[in-house]
Parts: sequence; structure tokens; C-alpha cells
Amino acid sequence: MRIGIIGAGFIGRAVAQLALAAGHEVMLSNSRGPQTMSSVASGIRGSRIGTVEDAVQFGELVLAAIPLAHYRSLPAALLAGKTVLDANNYYPSRDGHIEALDRFETTTSQLLAEHLEGARVVKVFNAILAQDLLTDGRPNGAPDRRALPIAGDDPQAKAQVVQLLDELGFDAVDGGNLAESWRFERAKPAYCIPLDKPGLRAALAEAQREVELPEGSWRS
Repeated sequence: MRIGIIGAGFIGRAVAQLALAAGHEVMLSNSRGPQTMSSVASGIRGSRIGTVEDAVQFGELVLAAIPLAHYRSLPAALLAGKTVLDANNYYPSRDGHIEALDRFETTTSQLLAEHLEGARVVKVFNAILAQDLLTDGRPNGAPDRRALPIAGDDPQAKAQVVQLLDELGFDAVDGGNLAESWRFERAKPAYCIPLDKPGLRAALAEAQREVELPEGSWRS
């Protein structure tokens, strides 16, 4: 499978490494252009480097791993019809305050889906640290296999993501549609905590919309 990645930060690079190791083709991109990515190209052998537009056209799946504040920069017309993996999180200190999120009227993934009309958005890879992506994968059936939450409105797109996660070494737990994806956004019980499938299901059920856990309990 061909995977285009928008955003060459920690998560984008970690997913690229795992996907290449699993036999997929990968193209990494960032907003500043390929000329700024020589260190990425040399550090991740086998990955192609391109513009954002190149990565979108290349990918059967496209990962968006950029600061949420920049989500409107994603090329909606080019992404129409694509399965888009949404790894975004809302950090007001970084992204500025977004009133609809502060009032709990929508989710980060719903904002993205509204912008990317015609794309099949699946929330994934937002609730794990990049370093854990690289170290926590296990073969299917391993007793200590970590589970990751996903959410989306399109069953076929979610099935693609479940398969990809399995190939990368993780189980998947369906957290519902995009309106329910707040259950594993920042500062919720399932956010960046290593859990197996039963533990993750319990953490998703435990989440309360207007309650945030203190940062020290979920981030290292």
C-alpha cells in the first residue's frame, strides 16, 4: 500500500518507519517543501520525499500529522475521496483557543472532516507517543499487545485502518464515530496510556466530555 504523510514531525516519522518495515511504500512531506527534509530522507531509508500535493496524490492512505491550528492548510480538493488518518490534537497553548472545542460543541476530527469534504477521515495515532509507536508494537496474538483507539464515520475506511494497525503491531479498538472521538482526545483516560483492548475499552467508557486529567497522568 502507498501511504502519503503530511507532517514530518515525530509522529509522521515514526509511522513512516513502521510502515516501511511492514512493506508499505511511504512518501513524507511538510509545509516547507522537500528542500528542508534532507535529514529526514537520510534518517528514514526507503521513504520518498515530496511536496504536500505529491504526498496526497501518492497515497492510498494519507496521514495528517500537523498542528491542529494548520488544519485548513490541507488541500481539501486533492484529498476528496481519500482515506485520511487524523493524528491531530488540540493544545490551546500551541494552537490558540478554538471556541467550538472549548465549548465541547465538536471534536478535532469533526473540524477536519468539515474542511475535507469528501474525504473519509479516521482518527488514529493521536493517542500514543511517537517513541511508544516505535517500541510498543507486537505480533498479532502477543499477550502484551497494545491497543490503539480509532474513530470514523466510514466503516470501510475504519477497516483499512484496523488492518494497517495490525500490520504495524497494534490492536485496534473502535471508539465510535467522529462525534465520539473526544473520548481519546488530549487529557482523557485513553490518551497516551499503554492499554490492551479490554483496558482501552474501559478507558474510553470512563471518559467524561468536560473533565480533563492532569498532564502528569498522561504525558511523559
